[in-house]
Amino acid sequence: MALRLLSRRTLGSRLLRNRSSLASLHSHATSFGFQQVKEEEKSKLVGNVFTNVASSYDVMNDVMSAGLHRLWKERLVGKLSPFAGMKHLDVAGGTGDVAFRIFDAVNSVKRRELRKVDEASLEETQIYVCDINPNMLNVGKQRAADRGLRDNKSLVWVEGDAEALSFDDNSMDGYTIAFGIRNVTHIEKALAEAYRYKYSHQLDFSLSECCILSQCLITLRVLKRGGRFLCLELSHVDIPVFKDLYDLYSFQVIPNLGELIAGDRDSYQYLVESVRRFPPQERFATMIADAGFEKVEYENLVGGVVAIHSAIKL
Repeated sequence: MALRLLSRRTLGSRLLRNRSSLASLHSHATSFGFQQVKEEEKSKLVGNVFTNVASSYDVMNDVMSAGLHRLWKERLVGKLSPFAGMKHLDVAGGTGDVAFRIFDAVNSVKRRELRKVDEASLEETQIYVCDINPNMLNVGKQRAADRGLRDNKSLVWVEGDAEALSFDDNSMDGYTIAFGIRNVTHIEKALAEAYRYKYSHQLDFSLSECCILSQCLITLRVLKRGGRFLCLELSHVDIPVFKDLYDLYSFQVIPNLGELIAGDRDSYQYLVESVRRFPPQERFATMIADAGFEKVEYENLVGGVVAIHSAIKL
């Protein structure tokens, strides 16, 4: 594992001057995997992907990662340091995998003893699980019921768009998004919020990166001062030989597993292609910092197969 902290000065030295014309900002084309599609088409296509895979989503995560995604999510929640009484937003987390871990951490007997947490503080805890896809949320709600948490008031299930959050400004202590930020889709929303920053700071961001920057700006809005942003995402491997093996596994094995287990090859072909379209680790860290976050850092896991980016709103 590698942990890297990016200072504002380091980030500034890596920013490229804007070489694009203003007219290019008004293009409506974006990427869906390796395809170029209209933004309204991508929204539907991504929606179809998660509708198709919802029932087998967690099983496929286990198979594709050999169960490692569980450790990655534990690492994510460990960095969050959940506490009783917190208000937390987990975006694109419909199946509840991250939210349940946060809930368990808050309610841990050992943690409660160390912090001398009272029941009133526990009851004030609210973990909002926000997902645009109702099928993913239904899977999460059923998993909550299976855990005996159907009526637990600490878990709040919200159908909502990550790029148009309905939560109040400065309302959340923490924000997590695991394997979801690659799928932001609304280019015009991104341009409306990210373009102003891009132009004033002369940054060279592609349209798809503007979408991601927009998501960072929205995240900054809902977090309280001192609130923490954490993103777990499939990322880029640069280690020779391992990269070749990883690419072989990604393009030759994962789509076949998707067809065998989920009956859906195309959705998992999109998954591996979307990872290659996602910005490299340092580029993404730059974007987070330029959205206004401080103390931006990232940690590579399994040689960069996944990375956890973290930052704080000050």
